[in-house]
Amino acid sequence: MELSAAGIDLLKRSEGFRAKVYKDANGFPTIGYGHKLQKADSYPNGCTDSEADQMLACDVDDAEAAVQRLVKVSLTQGQFDALVDFTFNLGAGRLGGSSLLRFLNAGNYLEAGTQILLWDHAGSVELPALKARRKAEYELWKEE
Repeated sequence: MELSAAGIDLLKRSEGFRAKVYKDANGFPTIGYGHKLQKADSYPNGCTDSEADQMLACDVDDAEAAVQRLVKVSLTQGQFDALVDFTFNLGAGRLGGSSLLRFLNAGNYLEAGTQILLWDHAGSVELPALKARRKAEYELWKEE
């Protein structure tokens, strides 16, 4: 499976585009559509739309691969999209160690979906943007 147009739209809408380096909610240097910078990355003059799209494509590929590796049950397109967006935002490690994944791989799709809604904090602070993102992921999750 690949992230659908609806999934890409959610991801871009949730991340927003920033041409200049900024710190995300957890303090990580980030650019484009939520691309976390590595030490080797350098964008002293910012990035173009085209560069941001290229970074996004690579980051989405990584998130898709993680979901495909970790999930052992079949998924609808909406469930896949929700999990790829979740993994893009939080990382494969968070998905891999989550009760969401345990419920999902046990075949409890309903409980797995509701677990998405619990991930609306950065540290101990509930963030309205994360709450909205998790709700949008949950809506994708419920699509047939």
